[in-house]
Amino acid sequence: MQTYPIPMVPGPVKLPQAVLNAYQTNYGSADLEPEFLELHHKTESNLQMILGTKNRIVIQSGEGMLALWSALKSCLFPGDRVLAVATGVFGDGIGDMASSMGAEVKKISRPYDETISDMSEIEAAIVKFKPKMITVVHCETPSGTLNPIAELGRLKHRYKTPLLYVDAVSSAGGSPVLCDEWHVDLCLGGSQKCLSSLPDMAFLSVSDTAWEVVRQVDYVGYDALKPFHNAPAEHYFPYTPNWHGVASLNAGTELILNEGLDDSFARHEGVAAFCRKKLNEMGLSLFPALDAEPSPTVTAVKMPHGFTWPEFDATLRQHGLVVGGSFGPLAGKVFRLGHMGTQADMELVGRALGVIEKVIA
Repeated sequence: MQTYPIPMVPGPVKLPQAVLNAYQTNYGSADLEPEFLELHHKTESNLQMILGTKNRIVIQSGEGMLALWSALKSCLFPGDRVLAVATGVFGDGIGDMASSMGAEVKKISRPYDETISDMSEIEAAIVKFKPKMITVVHCETPSGTLNPIAELGRLKHRYKTPLLYVDAVSSAGGSPVLCDEWHVDLCLGGSQKCLSSLPDMAFLSVSDTAWEVVRQVDYVGYDALKPFHNAPAEHYFPYTPNWHGVASLNAGTELILNEGLDDSFARHEGVAAFCRKKLNEMGLSLFPALDAEPSPTVTAVKMPHGFTWPEFDATLRQHGLVVGGSFGPLAGKVFRLGHMGTQADMELVGRALGVIEKVIA
């Protein structure tokens, strides 16, 4: 398989040695050994710090999309009302996911180069529509934008909306996520972004309110949340836990916490600012609108004049650089640099920008 010396795809990211080492051990049976429970508790505690919450954390075997589906299926009956706030591909997609389950979904969609700014339309929809759940994406990876969740959480709290569902897959660890302060009930994450692990673990924080809804819905399936409520206490999980996956996820959380959350946030912000400054100096146009908040973990750039995405991608690869394209309406129009986790590295991003400057010149 072809590998590239300058990996800048916005997940899965380049793996650090500590994460690779976690996969080199022949662990015993996670269902039997107390050492696994000790590791599970430590990983949950680390994730609570990263997500800014005292709520329980469910750790599942599967890519981050597992958590997105799990939270919806475990908390919604057909006919339940969902207000989907969408500023990008994933925000719209989550609304479509809820709709496919029979929920009554109202979307408030913004252009994909914008972020949430005016809350008046959202507030009016909450008052009139009275949703059971509000869904939103913190970092819209395909657009390179970061949505402000705090004000949305205040609206949720003010109008006593039962559940606020936040996709933080591409922000947790690289940008402040304050679940308790923001009144988030279901905060969803994945291992392969800022936590610099493999794409094999999903996790989510679950509030007391959400647990009560989970019990009422009583969803049964591989992705159900309900069996995890007592699983750690009883050492009886709904399926064989992925000891290797939990160990690697824990290693990723340890790297961030040993660095310090504030220092990790500053590293991501600094690299992102450097990246965007250099791209502007090259004459390239960033995708987000000027008044949109860009994400510190990924930068979306409009395609250079005279290039198609396949041509641009192939040329960058010839120089050892691999970046990401985009999805949905943005396919072929935007390319993306993933400066998250191990890739939020000034030297690595500098090499990537050097290649881009050479190619477009």
